[in-house]
Amino acid sequence: MKKRVIQIAIDGPVAAGKSTVAKKLADALGYLYVDTGAMYRALALYAEQNGVSWENESAVGELARKASILLKKPAAKKKDGRSVSVYLSGVDVSWQIRDSHMAEGASVVSQYKKVREVLVRKQQAMAKGESVVMEGRDIGLRVLPAAVLKIFMTADVDARVKRKWEYLKKRGTLLTKQQAKEDLMRRDEREMHRLIDPLKPVAGAWRLDTTGMKIEEVVEMIRQRVNKIS
Repeated sequence: MKKRVIQIAIDGPVAAGKSTVAKKLADALGYLYVDTGAMYRALALYAEQNGVSWENESAVGELARKASILLKKPAAKKKDGRSVSVYLSGVDVSWQIRDSHMAEGASVVSQYKKVREVLVRKQQAMAKGESVVMEGRDIGLRVLPAAVLKIFMTADVDARVKRKWEYLKKRGTLLTKQQAKEDLMRRDEREMHRLIDPLKPVAGAWRLDTTGMKIEEVVEMIRQRVNKIS
């Protein structure tokens, strides 16, 4: 009997815990993991490499069409904490895109209609026929509208700021907690009020508040729900 394809869409704001939970959940279930935010970060880097301002919507849209962005499961030898390997034009940029500067770039370029159309098609192609855990900002709405489980993951602002600050500190980016909060609030404002697919829960999504929860607790809670579905 052919195994049922289960697609899980996880949306939510920055530092809600999406990436860590999605990767661990995918590992636990044996599903493909796709970090869509990494693709927008890679595009922001590609724009910089080509001397294109993030604010130049038409030029960034054209770059999205040309860009070669590939996500791969990390090789066994890549034991450096990465959840996914990201290749831009064949070059591994997995860590180059993980600073606050590229996060800001991703937040800007992801507003553009053409960019979203191009990258959504690429994301859908990755997930075709696969059991997948995909996380981002518009997964349940645009990328995997037929996903059997749609989750909108969030946490209170203080918890998210703490997570963001600790992550950046670990990666060597020196920001004060106040700066981290200002950056987070700026991205929330942009993503929740953009004209194209503003960030919000889709109808029927499970609203999961991870404030005060351990990663393992969140993963297990979702895994149990998936088991009931499958």
